[in-house]
Amino acid sequence: MTHHHPAWETVIGLEIHAELNTKSKLFSCAPNRFGDEPNTNITEVCTGQPGSLPVLNEEAVRKAVQFGCAINGTVAKFSKFDRKSYFYPDSPRNFQITQYDQPIVLGGLVIAEVDGVEMTFAVNRVHLEDDAGMLKHFPTFAGVDYNRAGVPLIEIVSEPCIHSSKEAVAYCTAIKAILQYIDASDCNMEEGSLRVDANISVRPRGEQSLRNKIEIKNMNSFSNMEMAIESEIKRQIREYSNNPSVPIHEVIQQATYRWDPEKKETALMRRKESADDYRYFPEPDLLPILLTDAYIETIRKALPELPLQRERRYVKELGLPPHNAFVITSDKNVADYFEEGLKFCSNARSLCNWITVEFAGRLKETGKSLPEFGITSANVGKLVSLIEKGTITGRIAKAVADEMVLHPNKDCEEIIAANPDFSPVHDHSEIEKLVDEVLAQNQQSVIDYKAGREKAFGFLVGQVMKLSRGKAAPQIVNDLLKRKIE
Repeated sequence: MTHHHPAWETVIGLEIHAELNTKSKLFSCAPNRFGDEPNTNITEVCTGQPGSLPVLNEEAVRKAVQFGCAINGTVAKFSKFDRKSYFYPDSPRNFQITQYDQPIVLGGLVIAEVDGVEMTFAVNRVHLEDDAGMLKHFPTFAGVDYNRAGVPLIEIVSEPCIHSSKEAVAYCTAIKAILQYIDASDCNMEEGSLRVDANISVRPRGEQSLRNKIEIKNMNSFSNMEMAIESEIKRQIREYSNNPSVPIHEVIQQATYRWDPEKKETALMRRKESADDYRYFPEPDLLPILLTDAYIETIRKALPELPLQRERRYVKELGLPPHNAFVITSDKNVADYFEEGLKFCSNARSLCNWITVEFAGRLKETGKSLPEFGITSANVGKLVSLIEKGTITGRIAKAVADEMVLHPNKDCEEIIAANPDFSPVHDHSEIEKLVDEVLAQNQQSVIDYKAGREKAFGFLVGQVMKLSRGKAAPQIVNDLLKRKIE
């Protein structure tokens, strides 16, 4: 947990807006598709034409129920839609159709890992609603693209149970993974499929009541969210500390901010509205959603393996450390890639490390994960297998990995065959000279090893590998060292 000041406690509640990947929109037959020409995926319902009537998308309801079951929430057998009135160019009806007091899911729990510790976070509610259009600003004018208007969303509202930016990122990562595993959303944050609003307040440690909160809207990356939360926490603590005699409700007034990623600071958008300002009332053009126990139970039983179940399986069956298992299962595409790679090598721990550390580090600048980059899981699996068999050394493997990143379509065995430097030295007599040289120069390490200090042997192996520029076959080095020492 981040402690900006030991005297202060942070309280955070998150609202995650996830676009559902249905074929059509929530209340119309218009395609739910990103990237098309502006204002082509629209109907009279999307643009709020007089007399147009919404018709509910059954698949969107099913995906919302799926998510509710996945977090062990209570799926409501009766829920209804409401009108939330606000006036803005991206909302052609001048109201949003959402769920206010009777949402489709209540409660639920999300388990995530924070700094190696497993934590449980509580969900308050999940409700269905439709998305707004998108304002686009150009040098001399602004326009509105209504392609996104009416796209189905679920809004996942947490309890105010999050106490640091790291916890916020861990919770959001876990939510994103669940949505991917049940195939409810593509969670593409760059395209706006997943957006986060954070409600942040601080209070003296030990104080029980909540102080005024600041909402930061529409953050579309976890790194931006983490920076925005950190910035806001520091700002609020500074304001309270600098104004001890001012009433606390005047020091921080409820408001909505946005995060400016270039300036690395929050910017005021508007003073906070209350629920009354939105004039909620039941949506007259839609019937309530009525679900049966049998319908909910059928969806619950059909749930796929979820990220937490997969993490537990990797720990139990593959022997992965819990942290590594959490990391690799937090992205479904990466976990699927890992399982494909296991068909080509037997060392799960080593394969996990190569995927999440070695290759992830090499691809960091590209912003792509290994499955997106184009190197096949079979190729990575074969590389790990070659290390396990002693065909190549770990040091050579790292150089081969560099080449694989430069030539994603090239097989690792081809890369090794084409470069003489990637062929390990198996010649006993050549390696023996290096072993003799290392033993002669490191007599103290020999004495230490004979005295039972295993690390000394590792040091000697390392020195031989260093002399051979990482090309000496490790098994031969080990055998020769032991034979000569004994």
